[in-house]
Amino acid sequence: MNGSIIQLLVLAGIAIFLILRLKSVLGTRDGFEKPSAPAPTPLPERRGRRDFEVIEGGPDRDIIDHAPEGSDTARALAAMKEVEPGFNVSGFLQGARGAYEMILMAFEKGDMESVRPFLSRDVFEAFSGAVAARRNRGLTVTAEFLGLRELALDSAEFDRETREGEISVRFVGEIVSAARDSSGTVVEGDPKRARKQRDVWTFARKMGVNDPNWQLVATGE
Repeated sequence: MNGSIIQLLVLAGIAIFLILRLKSVLGTRDGFEKPSAPAPTPLPERRGRRDFEVIEGGPDRDIIDHAPEGSDTARALAAMKEVEPGFNVSGFLQGARGAYEMILMAFEKGDMESVRPFLSRDVFEAFSGAVAARRNRGLTVTAEFLGLRELALDSAEFDRETREGEISVRFVGEIVSAARDSSGTVVEGDPKRARKQRDVWTFARKMGVNDPNWQLVATGE
């Protein structure tokens, strides 16, 4: 056997070896490969605007969910929306929820300056006067807000000439608070027992202006 034949046999053996190695590493196409993804199904064509139409002239759920349809309160809220289309009653009530806790706890802790921008001058002076009287008696207060049990729109008014809106909200919260004298004796409240706090607060704001903040202008029960 001459040298060229031997060389060809050696090369053929090497080729067969390499083919077997590649098959063992890469596998074959015999049942374990991930099938190719099917072509995406085209979306159905839109049939026209009727599928997406909103009925015009119907009741505003954002209003009648919180006030009787046709009531003075509902009409006042509708007038606010005419002046400020972005106004939302449900959103306002969520903001009122946060404002109630923030202002109430600031009063309990005697830190009225932190909420001054959210209070009218009269309310700020009334709250600050009560805090000062408490301090003059040598009382210190500890308080914890446990949460709201009720929040509901009470009434609304709107002045078309001044564009000022007023909305009153009923709150029923739970709070633990106690006032202690200089000796540490509890003289008001109970540090271990929750009590209900009932309030009707009135917030006011000029509609259609850039400043989105409402101010607390009156308090009651």
